[in-house]
Amino acid sequence: MPTIRPISDLRNNFNLISEIAHHDGEPVFITKNGQSDLVVMSHAAYEQQQALIELYQKLAIAEKQSNDGIERKSHAEVMKNLRSLISGQNV
Repeated sequence: MPTIRPISDLRNNFNLISEIAHHDGEPVFITKNGQSDLVVMSHAAYEQQQALIELYQKLAIAEKQSNDGIERKSHAEVMKNLRSLISGQNV
């Protein structure tokens, strides 16, 4: 269940807001005059969210390339190339 706190808690209970964000790993929703205003989250939660967004973007690009008929390589061919690179041989 989301944590919702009034904006006055940012001023009066900032350490509590920080502790909740870090302990729960979830964002804390801040309201102003009863309306949504801000979202506070730990840096770790932010980085995780950004990594997921980047992953989804890369997957979307890969799916588009797949649908556009870009030349594909088999798993065996990719593994062979990687093994050659690791052993220092040119393919």
